[in-house]
Amino acid sequence: MKALLLMLALVASLSACERQPPQLYQQQVLALGTLVDISIYGADEETAQKAIRRVVNRMEQIHHQWHAWQPSPLTRINEQLAAGNTVQLDEESRALIAKGITLAEQSGQLFNPAAGRLFALWGFHNDERPDGAPPAQDKINAFKQQAPNMGDLVLEGDQLRSTNPAVQLDVGGFAKGYAVDVAIAELRKQGIDKAIINAGGDLRAIGDKGKRPWRIGIRDPRTPGVIASLTTQDDESVFTSGDYERYFYYQGKRYHHILDPRSGYPASGVSSVTVVHRDATTADAAATALFIAGVDGWPTVAKAMGVKEVMVIGETGKVYMTDAMAQRIRFELEPAPDTVIVALP
Repeated sequence: MKALLLMLALVASLSACERQPPQLYQQQVLALGTLVDISIYGADEETAQKAIRRVVNRMEQIHHQWHAWQPSPLTRINEQLAAGNTVQLDEESRALIAKGITLAEQSGQLFNPAAGRLFALWGFHNDERPDGAPPAQDKINAFKQQAPNMGDLVLEGDQLRSTNPAVQLDVGGFAKGYAVDVAIAELRKQGIDKAIINAGGDLRAIGDKGKRPWRIGIRDPRTPGVIASLTTQDDESVFTSGDYERYFYYQGKRYHHILDPRSGYPASGVSSVTVVHRDATTADAAATALFIAGVDGWPTVAKAMGVKEVMVIGETGKVYMTDAMAQRIRFELEPAPDTVIVALP
């Protein structure tokens, strides 16, 4: 009898273990034109799969809604603005453009989604890397004279118009962050509160991994592998803008895709900028703005945009960090790079 009871207890215990959700569920999917890694902790496979399908669907909707050069709702908005017409926006479009206006203003227009004509001029409105010479100087001068920026947009309720016909919206500088924020919201709707959405190295992590924080690697901009790592705290986004993402060579000179709207040319002096912030949309935009601001200007812009955890890697390899970031970073190189702690103004 005791043996039978022991056997029944063992079967019940094993059945209970089989019903427990897997500790970590991971899947890689294609969305936003890039590989997106989704890691979910503590959910059963059925729940995780359902949540991932919803995430992918929402990311694909965002990708098609805001595509800057293939026919899309965004290209139709740009056509109307260029013609001097007023555009009626849906709620989601209004919210994203309003966010872009605010972030651009905070950055002093260094983050400039209205500069789509400049990105097209450089050949970056293409699925492939540009192949050829940089734009002619007279074309860059013409763009600088028109000087389109997000301050040229007038958003009243759901009505959008532009006071500058040269405005051409390209939300690539923060659409990935926005899509990651939306994806996290979808996971939470499915009851998932421990996960990472990693879109091509830019990510937002929520919760933990079984009472252990998520550890995030930060890419070395010049050599394969990571230069540093940090652990996330509850709900954080980690976004990096680097000159290694899209670039081309012409006559031995390298031209990358992070363009300074003031000069019309790729920003110089910086190799990468990493920003940690709760909001992925803000982190995405700030990483771009701080890159353009350069080694001397980034602290002022960081303060204006409300980001406190920043790591800037200069073209020489020197690292500049806020004190808040320095307390969290662990360098993975020996010896550690030359580092300067910078106080925000």
